[in-house]
Amino acid sequence: RWQKVLYERQPFPDNYVDQRFLEELRKNVHARRYRYWAVVFQSGAVVQQLCSVCVFVVTWWYMDAGMLSPQGLFGAALVSSLLGYVLFDAVDGGAGRRESGRTRWADLKSTLVFAAFTYGFSPVLKTLTESISTDTIYAMSALMLLGHLIFFDYGANAAIVSSTLSLNMAIFASVCLASRLPRSLHAFVMVTFAMQIFALWPMLQKKLKAQTPRCYVGVTVLFALAALAGLATVSSVGAVLFASLLLAISCLCPYCLIRLQQLKDNIHGPWDEAEIKEDLSRFLM
Repeated sequence: RWQKVLYERQPFPDNYVDQRFLEELRKNVHARRYRYWAVVFQSGAVVQQLCSVCVFVVTWWYMDAGMLSPQGLFGAALVSSLLGYVLFDAVDGGAGRRESGRTRWADLKSTLVFAAFTYGFSPVLKTLTESISTDTIYAMSALMLLGHLIFFDYGANAAIVSSTLSLNMAIFASVCLASRLPRSLHAFVMVTFAMQIFALWPMLQKKLKAQTPRCYVGVTVLFALAALAGLATVSSVGAVLFASLLLAISCLCPYCLIRLQQLKDNIHGPWDEAEIKEDLSRFLM
């Protein structure tokens, strides 16, 4: 009788298997089963980040066209930052702050240092790319914002995720676009707004997602509507295309993922690599 061992000579060829070989066949052992609304909920992170890029670009276009003053943008961003700061602590009752050990005075000092540093270097930012053509600036900004969306941390455990790289690419794009604005004050406000929407806003939305899912869904819908409304004032065709993109990501892509999961046919059996499941620590003594 054939035995599945290699340390004995048997009157069978090396690649011989008996009829019991396929009895250990298993299919889709580690396949995950998704629920549609759960996937739609998780897609909110992608929708929010796309809307963040849309809001940033529309805001820059308004400032470049002279339809939005830097004082107005700075005041609106300051008020929204204060409200977000209060909401960030109110969501979990300050538990996260107590665990991190960071005080409000430390947050205020970091904010003042960043604002002073950015304001002092705003003339440099304004003249940083004077020798580069405007078309090249727009192309670089588009590539950097695309890279920001690709490397952003949407909650997936993947090698491509890099929050630091994603944020740096977004800030680089904001510096490039700010250098094409009329004055140094415009550049300062634009870079500050970019830091708020690309660094602080994702932190708040992650806290809302973890603590209050219903509030997170409402904020995502309102933010998407605001981005669409702003884009519609610039281009109605662009607003329609952007709305189609958001609907495809939040509704169509989850449906396709669930349907494709049913077509998985991963097989497992005795031909896989051997897995030692016994506790072998006694041999290490």
